[in-house]
Amino acid sequence: MRNIKIPGLAQTQSINSVYCIGRNYAEHAKELNNPIPALPVVFTKPVTAITFDGGEIIIPKNLTRDVHHEAEMVVSIGRTGRFVPESEAMSYISGYAIGIDVTARDLQSALKAKAHPWTLAKGMDTFAPIGNFAEASVVEDPADLSISLFVNGERRQHGNTSDMIFSLPALISFLSQYVTLHKGDLIFTGTPEGVGPLIHGDKVSAMLGKNLSSLRLTVREI
Repeated sequence: MRNIKIPGLAQTQSINSVYCIGRNYAEHAKELNNPIPALPVVFTKPVTAITFDGGEIIIPKNLTRDVHHEAEMVVSIGRTGRFVPESEAMSYISGYAIGIDVTARDLQSALKAKAHPWTLAKGMDTFAPIGNFAEASVVEDPADLSISLFVNGERRQHGNTSDMIFSLPALISFLSQYVTLHKGDLIFTGTPEGVGPLIHGDKVSAMLGKNLSSLRLTVREI
């Protein structure tokens, strides 16, 4: 498979693994009637789920009728690490971007009811849009960045990374206890409240910080 490059970084990196954190904002956990986790909830998406600014979110209508947006900060890993202490974790980040964890909510609910993994609901093609990344060196405080998402010009989500339950150092350190983090890995860090449905023809835009990273997408059913 061709390499898929991380957009916006001066040092060219191909996307490696894509890790995602669920229920990392208390209000989002509450809006879906989920408990607030004691440890990070981790799942993955395939690289084929990645799409970019100006692209499409494609909904296979024979598989799902209830697809939701979940805007969040995404970080890219710039060097290999295992058993990373929290005190060193931030030095492993090469960049920050806005992303959307697109979720087939009806399929996810059915999988959860059977105690099955969420992969099929989270990992369809185009279900991991990412914007251009800002170099880590230009981001003054990644623990205080706004996250916003609009559908057809109406604001649906607005939160701040300061409300994350598990901080970036905690997430990176936690993940690295179980897997080696490699250059080109992406971590979707969780979504604030306000998630909601997407339908054919919707125009979606999302932003991290003040124009730090942005996304514009169209939703299409097939």
